[in-house]
Amino acid sequence: MQCCTVDTYSQEETELLGRRLAALLPAGSVVALRGELATGKTCFVRGMAGHFGPDDLVRSPSFTLVNEYGDETKLYHLDLYRLNGPEELLDIGYEELFEPDGITVIEWAERAEPLLPKKRLDITLEHAGQDHRRLTFADHGLMSDGSLEQMADALGHA
Repeated sequence: MQCCTVDTYSQEETELLGRRLAALLPAGSVVALRGELATGKTCFVRGMAGHFGPDDLVRSPSFTLVNEYGDETKLYHLDLYRLNGPEELLDIGYEELFEPDGITVIEWAERAEPLLPKKRLDITLEHAGQDHRRLTFADHGLMSDGSLEQMADALGHA
């Protein structure tokens, strides 16, 4: 398993990291985001969506559960904050969101842990003071060797 940690010091850096990650991900990828409130999960997703098109409309889909961005390759953005457990996700046909035509990014992924595919990228976001965020990436067979380190190096952090 590949792991790396990247610190960002502004919302713009967090978004840039999301955009760079999205450029590295193959279609069919699943990204599981974990972290407390206000750790930058939606900011990170906004950056990811920016890779696929305009990112100015990205916000947490807490009331709609799923938002979709992009044209040819889609970004499916799930926010599971309001779910009580994985059984509620089963009721909405979540399997269709793990399609090969796009990338699925899940906020509050721990609420669906038993349903997550084994091949995925886990990202834990932590608040480290004011605009400082620490993102820890744990690859479960999704990324090519060295790609996480390349992304971290591109931001000048390791």
